[in-house]
Amino acid sequence: MNKEQKAAVVEEVAGAIQAAGAIFAIDYRGISVPQAKELRTTLTDAGASFRIVKNTLTERAADKAGAESLKELLEGPTAFTFVTPDGDVALAAKAIATFRRQNRVLEFKGGTMSGEPLTIDQIEELARLPGRDQLHGQLVGVVASPLNTLVRGLASMISGLASQLQQIQEQGLVGGAEPEPSEAPGDPVAEAEAAEQEEVPEETSETSETEEGQ
Repeated sequence: MNKEQKAAVVEEVAGAIQAAGAIFAIDYRGISVPQAKELRTTLTDAGASFRIVKNTLTERAADKAGAESLKELLEGPTAFTFVTPDGDVALAAKAIATFRRQNRVLEFKGGTMSGEPLTIDQIEELARLPGRDQLHGQLVGVVASPLNTLVRGLASMISGLASQLQQIQEQGLVGGAEPEPSEAPGDPVAEAEAAEQEEVPEETSETSETEEGQ
C-alpha cells in the first residue's frame, strides 16, 4: 500500500468514525476471511459495517476524527464495527455476540456511542436488549391492549343498554301509548248505601198515595 492509498484509508476511516452513531472495537484474532464476509452480511441488516484496518492507520484516523478514546483500544489486532445513526445498535451488538458464540472468535474491547465511551460490559448489555423492531412491536402491543379492552368494554355497555331499553319498550313503559287505568274495585258498603237511597223515594211515594186514599 503506497502513501496515497494509506492516506485514502485514513480519510475513509476518519469519515466513518465521525458519521457513526456507535462504534465497537473488536479483537478479531482467529476469524477467517469467509467468516468475516458472513459477519459483514449479518451486520448489514443492523445498519452496521465491519472494518479491519492496521492499528497505525486507525490511530491516524482517530486523530483526524478527534476520537481520542478509540486510540486507547488499539492494543493487539483490532477491528471496528461502525453503526450508522439510523442503524440498530442493539441488533449490531447482538449479531456480533451471536457470531462469537457460534464461532468462538471475536471479543469486544470497548467502543463509543453518541461520542461517549462504552465499556465491554455496556456493549454486552446492549447485546442482550431486544432489537429496535422488536421493541417497537412490543410498544404497539402495550398501547393497543388497553385500547382494545376499552373498545370491548364500551361495546358491551352499549349492547347491554340497548337490550334494557328494548325490554322497557316491550313493557310499555317508554316509547308507546300509556296503559289505560283500570277501574278500581267498588266498595260493597258504599254500593249498598247507594242502593238504599235509590229505593227510599219509591217507598215514600207509595206511602203518600195510601195516605191520600184514606
